[in-house]
Amino acid sequence: MIEPFDDTYFMKKALQEAEAAFEKGEIPVGAVIVIDNRIIARGHNLTETLTDVTAHAEMQAITAAANFLGGKYLQKCTLYVTLEPCQMCAGALYWSQISKIVYGTRDMERGCINLKTKLHPKTIITGGVMEEEASGLLKRFFIEKRNLN
Repeated sequence: MIEPFDDTYFMKKALQEAEAAFEKGEIPVGAVIVIDNRIIARGHNLTETLTDVTAHAEMQAITAAANFLGGKYLQKCTLYVTLEPCQMCAGALYWSQISKIVYGTRDMERGCINLKTKLHPKTIITGGVMEEEASGLLKRFFIEKRNLN
């Protein structure tokens, strides 16, 4: 029997958030935070909507998860995000002490891996989950954006 609550299942939920961002004209990045196979927070990019450069999907989800849990630490939680976190989000994830980060596609230019941003020593990071879908959505967004200008 296949476990229904695996990384692919939760990444699909993050991709739904990314689609919501796409529909709003936001860069399509989505995130969910999970504890004990339960989604406790969702987020997608809102930088244009809120005119706030810090309104990344991960930041929205971190705040929602902390509010849900009633505390600032996200130990025993997993973040599923469609794009590798940037330095800012990785820094916030460091301070949240999140246990695991699962991302869809790499951000070779602004991602935390190439920029060597430190994560909490106990944080596990895994990438490439539904990479084609996450990457394809971003590519489609930027192609459409270029064609409109």
